[in-house]
Amino acid sequence: MTLYEDLKWRGLIKDITSPELEEKLNKGGLTFYIGTDPTADSMHLGHLSSFLLPKRLKDAGHHPILLVGGGTGLIGDPKATSERDMKTKEEIQKNYEGLKAQAEKLFGFEVVNNLDWYNDINMIDFLRDYGKYFTINYMLDKDIIRRRLENGISYTEFSYMILQALDFLHLHKTRGCDLQVAGSDQWGNITAGVDLIKKATGDTVYAFTMPLVTDSNGVKFGKSEGNALWLDKEKTSSYELYQFLVNVEDSMVIDYLKIYTFLPKEEIEKYAEVNDSEPHLRLAHKKLAEEVITFLHGHEEYEKAVHISESLFKGNIKELTIDELKDASKAMESYDLDIDKDLVNLLVDASIVNSKREAREFISNNSISINGDKVNDLEFVVKKENALFNKYTIIRKGKKKYYVIKHV
Repeated sequence: MTLYEDLKWRGLIKDITSPELEEKLNKGGLTFYIGTDPTADSMHLGHLSSFLLPKRLKDAGHHPILLVGGGTGLIGDPKATSERDMKTKEEIQKNYEGLKAQAEKLFGFEVVNNLDWYNDINMIDFLRDYGKYFTINYMLDKDIIRRRLENGISYTEFSYMILQALDFLHLHKTRGCDLQVAGSDQWGNITAGVDLIKKATGDTVYAFTMPLVTDSNGVKFGKSEGNALWLDKEKTSSYELYQFLVNVEDSMVIDYLKIYTFLPKEEIEKYAEVNDSEPHLRLAHKKLAEEVITFLHGHEEYEKAVHISESLFKGNIKELTIDELKDASKAMESYDLDIDKDLVNLLVDASIVNSKREAREFISNNSISINGDKVNDLEFVVKKENALFNKYTIIRKGKKKYYVIKHV
């Protein structure tokens, strides 16, 4: 299977600017770039799919450049619904440094900052050298602009397309970059770059997009209860990542194996068979978690996540180390407790149950566990002296719902 065929099979190509690109991708040797704006100091799981794609291209003999938009990040890529909140220059610089370090460590990509060339362009030169190539009609025809016209779009965000096109032109002139790769929501911006290079230099360059990764309802993949799952393990622990991945939808897990792992087609097809015949084993889900966590943080972190998960499932909470408890607690709803408190009132105050009556029912029905031990004593008192490591009390309600009481 050629590189292009593999990318298509994995669902990683949506739109291409020219049929010639297939042969060029298979041949190797293209210098290409992928960009992201520094909206945070870490990438999240949604980014990972995008940056595994250039790693595949790199492994096939192409030459990647990662552009972190220290300049465009000050403007903000237009959203479909509203204007972005602007970040300070200090925030953008901090985020740039975080993303640069992370990308170099994870992927080994060369990282460039478009602020480096924007600083050399004044307003008159920008309008004369770049703005003259863009008609208003051309820009209004782009989907992201059309969707914003009803509610309004500022000139600031309207001009973002020109800036991204300028990035492609600059990298083409200075680095021999002939290909841009992006998510499908960037199609209008990257084709603007292809057109600008053609008009300004006469050269033909290429671009392709990959579909945005979502769940079956169209929600962007990598969101957990509205929060991003970060690639920085200090922000999102390996255990949190493990829990998310082993619980993805059965109908989507094979697609995620194609996108997020480097497993060959034959192996993924075997997981697909087992996922259909014995979905309760969750073998595909566990393999997805193993591959992603090992790639990001190493196999030891994966084994740690598995150990935490199995210990909680079996009720062996006292086997966990304090570091493992810290990681586990990040995935639980928490409540700070500064005094000893009877369990009935604690369950209500920590919003674990809705009422004292409900609290008594759960306790009487052996549905509440404290640090792995069933509690059916209605007079039970949660004390700091009995907490794990004098800090944590883990409450389980029913079979799966965990809460952490942090003694302060």
